[in-house]
Amino acid sequence: MAGSQRRVRVIDSHTGGEPTRVVISGGPELGTGPLAERLERFRSQHDSFRSAVVNEPRGSDVMVGALLCEPSDPSCAAGAIFFNNVGYLGMCGHGTIGLVATLSYTRSIEPGMLRIETPVGIVGAILHESGEVTVNNVASYRLAANVEVDVGAYGKIRGDVAWGGNWFFLVRDHSIDLELAKIEELTNFTWAIRQALHRQAVTGAGNQEIDHIELFGPSSSSTAESKNFVLCPGKAYDRSPCGTGTSAKLACLYADGKIREGQIWRQESIVGSIFEGSIAVRDGKVYPSIKGSAFVNGEGELVFDPRDPFCMGIRS
Repeated sequence: MAGSQRRVRVIDSHTGGEPTRVVISGGPELGTGPLAERLERFRSQHDSFRSAVVNEPRGSDVMVGALLCEPSDPSCAAGAIFFNNVGYLGMCGHGTIGLVATLSYTRSIEPGMLRIETPVGIVGAILHESGEVTVNNVASYRLAANVEVDVGAYGKIRGDVAWGGNWFFLVRDHSIDLELAKIEELTNFTWAIRQALHRQAVTGAGNQEIDHIELFGPSSSSTAESKNFVLCPGKAYDRSPCGTGTSAKLACLYADGKIREGQIWRQESIVGSIFEGSIAVRDGKVYPSIKGSAFVNGEGELVFDPRDPFCMGIRS
């Protein structure tokens, strides 16, 4: 019976408290070509594998997976397709930091500069001698400022629509303290905002869904300029300061003239971890860089037993 079991090698890490599970081997065969095309094959032909890796009973709502892929661009050290409990992510900042830390752990890379291929483009990264990782993200921008949305019992809320590798609705003016004790209230509020965006057809470019909601407030740390709460697509909150969310925020700050090239912006997460962000501007486009730390905290094999009725995960 053991011969019929499928085994998938994974390495787990966390970036600022947010977990990443990297599939090292045993994943689905997606063929060759750009990662955007391979992501669509993953979605259409192997979505049960995504569920098996990150959903219960092996995973949890907060788990983000990364399928390690051979890059189509030979200048890249690796390719990665990121996914979570409900679908796929174009890019994932904390996940990229976790991926680089994992590649370092397996001695696949050494400190220095490298490139990672993602479905939304090539992301540059630096593995520092300290073990910290800087991710040089894709071009980020604000699509619309001060967009008003009627959030029912919460009233009318204003926020910015911005891209940082995923689509975000960023809200500064709200009345909820950004504290762990308020997680349920924060989740209910941001989920209501997301539903309101959908009802009122507020979208990103090309009518893409805005699937991340980000609240901002004063930092509880003297070393950070801001604190955030980010609700991810599957209704789990980000334990890290969110790499793509911080990128979207940096794009908004630049659009408002509140940050200049090379200036460090420190973003605190709801659990107290911190990312350092900065921007470079090239050809009129804003390219954020995010610096943080990830730590490998587990490795092993996932066993896929065909007798197990929940082998491919519990789906909502």
